[in-house]
Amino acid sequence: MKRTLSTITSACAAGALVVSGLGSAMATPASAAPTAATTTRSVAGANNGQIRNVIYLLGDGMGRTHVTAGRERFYGSNGKMVMETMPAQGYVSTYAVEKKSGQPGQADFRPNYVTDSASAATAWSSGVKTYNAALGIDAKGTVVPTVMEMAKQAGYRTGNVSTAEITDATPAGQMSHALARGCQGPVYSDKSCQDTAVTGEKLPTSDVRVTPIAKQIARNGTADVILGGGLSRFDSADEQALKDQGYDVLGSPASQTVATGADLAAAQGDKVFALFNKGNLTVEKSKQDAPASTEAKEPTLAAMTQKSIQLLDSGAGKQGKGFYLQVEGALIDKRSHANDAAQTLEEIKAFDDAVAAALDFAKKDGHTLVIVTADHECAGFNIIEKGSFTNAEAANPPGNVDGSNTANNSTPTRPYSANTKDATRSSGIVNGAGAGDPHNFAPATFRTPDDAAGVKDGSPEASLWLSYLSGNHTGADVPVYAYGAGSEKMQGSVDNTDLFDIMTGALRVS
Repeated sequence: MKRTLSTITSACAAGALVVSGLGSAMATPASAAPTAATTTRSVAGANNGQIRNVIYLLGDGMGRTHVTAGRERFYGSNGKMVMETMPAQGYVSTYAVEKKSGQPGQADFRPNYVTDSASAATAWSSGVKTYNAALGIDAKGTVVPTVMEMAKQAGYRTGNVSTAEITDATPAGQMSHALARGCQGPVYSDKSCQDTAVTGEKLPTSDVRVTPIAKQIARNGTADVILGGGLSRFDSADEQALKDQGYDVLGSPASQTVATGADLAAAQGDKVFALFNKGNLTVEKSKQDAPASTEAKEPTLAAMTQKSIQLLDSGAGKQGKGFYLQVEGALIDKRSHANDAAQTLEEIKAFDDAVAAALDFAKKDGHTLVIVTADHECAGFNIIEKGSFTNAEAANPPGNVDGSNTANNSTPTRPYSANTKDATRSSGIVNGAGAGDPHNFAPATFRTPDDAAGVKDGSPEASLWLSYLSGNHTGADVPVYAYGAGSEKMQGSVDNTDLFDIMTGALRVS
């Protein structure tokens, strides 16, 4: 089966969105239509009707070392994260492209080796490479449909869950089309929504690509179940638009009243919209440290995953083809950007708990494909030797221990010298004695199940020593784990655009 940008654009236009107050349909204008130089890619074959449901789980910013660190922190050297028990395992390449670039294999292809969450989300949601910040469009600005839109049109139930604002890049990548991921609403500007470097001209406000993401989500009906944060992005008109489509709105965008975990537990509707924080959801460690707080009433990612599966697989779901659900553990990335190892570890565990909920359902159901991966790695998370220190703490470059090895056929790039700490940049372990020093580049240390009783986090005796390379994304491949019919397609190395082919093949949509 082949698909082209022409057929993709036609499919998207068929689901034109109407924005309240704009007075016209939000459809792709003629200026966004593809040229004769369309891109074709092969779609993976159907799984002989075995798969009814696909659950796609994203640990935002989760590299292989994040998984390893989570395993060692919570389960020890001989344990496994739940995701690591899944039978198919591989790696995903994540690169993006520059603005106005062609697709891989085309003469005007120009890669960008470090992606952001928006271009990565577009890659698996729509099967095309695009530029950083773009959602649901290719690098030349052409609107492309998403797996969730295609699944919805084909009669599947659909759900979108995140611990971030639901208008943030990863969840928005399935439910919107935007030139710039910052065009979220309700307040927006030309700078946050327009991009003349891509379109060549300022677009009219009726164009879907410059319509705030919140307005698109509230009106296009792409996801039947929407759970996450970001209530402040929605207003009373959005709430009315959702209710007009039959959504059970928990909490209220109009009054900016957030939903609670108790509200979600009681929900029974076929279509549910529930946002539990005005911004991103609260990190798990903060909820653990303050169990009586308002924020602690937010549901966990595992609870949202379990409830969304229940809602999608009951009621209208029982009479339909099945469901497609995306679940994002967003705060792994956000705490990695902050180089906060303690909170990062808790978010990894919270995400793995959500994986457990999805995998438990899949094993009982027998007709569900579960995919667990990441959009990119964040911050160069590292596990370093106990008792050692990072180069950022060093007074001198590290010595080249092979400098005198006759097998070397070149002069060492760094002269040998003693690798000693610089006292002005290292005052001790960052979650221990040196925590208050803003110039401290030391690692954070954590006890593991392998440690003796009495060993504490932040102590030199703790066995898990963690550090960061940067505060930004890296271009490293990310892991992928899968369970169910078709999971063998992710064994080995794949590209993030291949995930689109695998999911649409499993759902038999194109």
